[in-house]
Amino acid sequence: MDSMEKRRRVYHIFQGISQTYDGANRRISLGLEQSWKRGLVEAVASQVPDGGAVVDVCCGTGDIAVAVASRRPDVAVTGLDFSPAMLDVARRKGAALENLTWREGDAMALPFADDTFSAAAISFGLRNTPDYGAVLTEMTRVVRPGGWVYCLDSFVPDSPLIRPFYDLYFRGVMPLLGGGFRHRREYRWLWQSTRDFLRKRELTALFAAVGLEKVCADSHLFGTCALHSGQKPRYI
Repeated sequence: MDSMEKRRRVYHIFQGISQTYDGANRRISLGLEQSWKRGLVEAVASQVPDGGAVVDVCCGTGDIAVAVASRRPDVAVTGLDFSPAMLDVARRKGAALENLTWREGDAMALPFADDTFSAAAISFGLRNTPDYGAVLTEMTRVVRPGGWVYCLDSFVPDSPLIRPFYDLYFRGVMPLLGGGFRHRREYRWLWQSTRDFLRKRELTALFAAVGLEKVCADSHLFGTCALHSGQKPRYI
């Protein structure tokens, strides 16, 4: 699948499942997704300096952006996504937060100047983009020297003991649990995007390749989810 075809497919999928997306994610992760996202929010909120700025790339329905803006009212938070339907849901969630704004845009060509944000985060979105390196390069570009880049995403587990059970669940059970009969095809694609995504060690290497330092990965649930982080060099 070429990059334009993937972009069109992902766009139509998220336009179609925006209203049921949050509930489906809770079901298919067996409720664990919220805990994983709290870990990302804690990492961002604890490291952004007073009066800083954060961008949530591929923000979807806005969970991370809303949580960071709520936790740190002194920080300006921007949520960016290319799906208007997902952003509509996000805007409703964050309507009461004055330090939160939303932008429609492309993760591979972020509409921000260099060194704009104290941190950039992407949550369960990188694997759905056509060019992982381009997205991380853009996130690194818009982060200030000394700032952090974060990626929370799903992975195929490395363990050969766990992988058969993982495949059975995500290929057979998850599409129906997440999307029901109506949207099962959309959620089968989300399984395929994880299957085709980088392995954890490959994403760690990509973080380093785009120029980030102090790269680390914190894994959850036998490696089926991981939070990667890296710091932009203070002196470049």
